[in-house]
Amino acid sequence: MKYSNLDTLSSFTALKELAPVDIKEALSAQRVASYSVAVTDELTYTYAAMPIGEDHITAFKALAEEQELIAKYRALLSGDIINTGEGRQVLHQLTRGRVLGKNSRVESEGIERGEFYREQLSAIRRFSEEVRNGKTTGSTGKVFDTVVQIGIGGSDLGPRALYIALKGWAKGEGLNMLDAAFISNVDPDDASAVLETIDFETTLFILVSKSGTTQETLTNFSLVQQKAQQENIPGFDITRHFVAVTSSSSPLASSTDVMASFYIDDYIGGRYSSSSAVGALVLSLVYGADTVDAFLAGAHEADTRALQEDVTQNAALLDALIGVYLRNVVGYPTTAILPYSQALSRFPAHLQQLDMESNGKQVNREGEAISYSTGPVIFGEPGTNGQHSFYQLLHQGTDPVPLQFIGFKENQWKEDIVTDGSTSQKKLNANLIAQIVAFARGKDDENSNKRFSGNRPSSLLHGERLTPSTLGALLAHYENKVMFQGFIWNINSFDQEGVQLGKVLAKKVLDGAEGEEQLQAFMELFN
Repeated sequence: MKYSNLDTLSSFTALKELAPVDIKEALSAQRVASYSVAVTDELTYTYAAMPIGEDHITAFKALAEEQELIAKYRALLSGDIINTGEGRQVLHQLTRGRVLGKNSRVESEGIERGEFYREQLSAIRRFSEEVRNGKTTGSTGKVFDTVVQIGIGGSDLGPRALYIALKGWAKGEGLNMLDAAFISNVDPDDASAVLETIDFETTLFILVSKSGTTQETLTNFSLVQQKAQQENIPGFDITRHFVAVTSSSSPLASSTDVMASFYIDDYIGGRYSSSSAVGALVLSLVYGADTVDAFLAGAHEADTRALQEDVTQNAALLDALIGVYLRNVVGYPTTAILPYSQALSRFPAHLQQLDMESNGKQVNREGEAISYSTGPVIFGEPGTNGQHSFYQLLHQGTDPVPLQFIGFKENQWKEDIVTDGSTSQKKLNANLIAQIVAFARGKDDENSNKRFSGNRPSSLLHGERLTPSTLGALLAHYENKVMFQGFIWNINSFDQEGVQLGKVLAKKVLDGAEGEEQLQAFMELFN
């Protein structure tokens, strides 16, 4: 298996010769029906409004074969060292099942990792059930009714997005659920805003830090401890209100400041950790372990289907290839994620980290500079709110932006009203459909101010209803898309050195920045 830069591939040279299809002319009812592929049984990817045709598909197949994309995915699943920057395996798919079959095994440091992840899920199930049924209580004997997760980056964005995404579904299903909140920013206002709404006696805190040394997280840990002490609650013991998600070798693993620890490892990056203990613990406590099992099953099905060699039957791979064509041939530098589901209000924020932290790279896997563009800028907002915000630029701005819509036939709460002859959900989906066609078709007008050029590309991920399994499939789709694009660009999608420089300089500032005139000059602005 060979790792090659994109611009050395003959298949990419051929792809560059293909002009974008005119979406205005190509878009048809037949195309909408045929240009679709299942992510899972519950989620479909439709790319009829993308500027590609059969010649592009043929070129995509050649590129996938020459760059050995499925073979590289299999190597990742088998436990090869894919994270070259840190010399590590990449195992987040293993947290939701053995994609290569029940007999496949992945070992590192003398531990079979699939078994390790299953053991953590079992421990989480036992603990969450004890909390939810009142067997495990707070230090004053009161039952827990609130969970607060303290973490930053991947320890916050993914789990928070998933918690919000499932809240309406859980209400609609009549599930018994706990409340949840998240503290991430080292800005004390973030923690204060959460702590003023909770009862310490009935709140369980989850401290998430793989290393056990994350500055922002430990600062907020201390802040919560101090705030609890100031409450002067008789018989209250803060250690009975804290659990940790960390690595088995971190200081938190043996800390007497927490009553229990659940483990993650270095083979799962923070932005890929939502299906590990980082997300599973809070979701199990709030919604129950069965909900987490359904979420993981949806992700596992998407992971398995991503092994398809035929790009027209592999939604994640096809989405990745179309994205590379738009980025490296057509030259679009941004992508908008537009979920027409309020439940996914924080999902674009998670995808910003997932995509931009993974593929925002300018050197290849061997550390050599590359001469082509890699990851796009990701942004987004739920519809229809976004329509009244930045869609003006999307429709008539000078730079076309590829769009990824997400939509569902039914809402989560199972509640709706009819006004003007239609339900709110139908109005929502009418706006979604109208936007896809409007971006593609445009509009002629004698008044140039009212003229829309059209030919603005979009794709659609859609299903019946946003459920735990559908959400798992959606998450895995994007994780696998990012992975495939990293393979195509021959970069390491699994380290994040760009995050570290600012941390190092921040520590220098806190230590006084001796000999650093630039840092000291800016420090004076805040002294």
